[in-house]
Amino acid sequence: MLHLSKSKASLNAKKIVAGLSAVVLAGAAYAHPGALADTHVHATHLDGLLAGFMHPLTGLDHLAAMLAVGFWSALTARRSSAVMLAPLAFAAMLLLGAVLGMVGWSVTMVEPVIAASVLVLGLLVLGRTHITASVAVSLVGAFALFHGLAHGAELAAMASSSFALAGMVLATLVLHLVGVVAGRSLRYQNVWKTRVLGLGLAGFGAQLLLAVA
Repeated sequence: MLHLSKSKASLNAKKIVAGLSAVVLAGAAYAHPGALADTHVHATHLDGLLAGFMHPLTGLDHLAAMLAVGFWSALTARRSSAVMLAPLAFAAMLLLGAVLGMVGWSVTMVEPVIAASVLVLGLLVLGRTHITASVAVSLVGAFALFHGLAHGAELAAMASSSFALAGMVLATLVLHLVGVVAGRSLRYQNVWKTRVLGLGLAGFGAQLLLAVA
């Protein structure tokens, strides 16, 4: 009987310890309610970043313009240090335009200007046209502002829009770099390769312009 009582006592003690452990663990979980919330917030931020990154890749007009800026800059820059001037100007003004678009600022003729930007950039690639750095930055920056306005109006509706904005700018820089690498690789090759590409871009821009006119 004594042995049985000790066994029962040991079993009861284990149950009590298990119960107390469950209570302590539950209390610890409730003491840190932000853990699950933080996980959700981080997931939302990541979703916003990825959505913003994919945004320029889903529109052929934006994609073509961003690649063309890097490509044309690499083809025509007279100094290596100047290759990234136009791409960085585009990214900066795209960011400004997107912020303005997110807060509700709008102008007319956004889509026609975007289409025209593809046409003009295609012609610049076609002619391998050299212009001064200040004119290149101003021209590309003006186009980028309209691209940004179009993007910003759409990003505003996304969850974690600030992270979506960061993702969009990151994707823009990546596209510029891809264009720069392609332009550098073709800079000293047969000139007709770049002329064909420029003609294709200009034709695409003209088609876009006719569609929105």
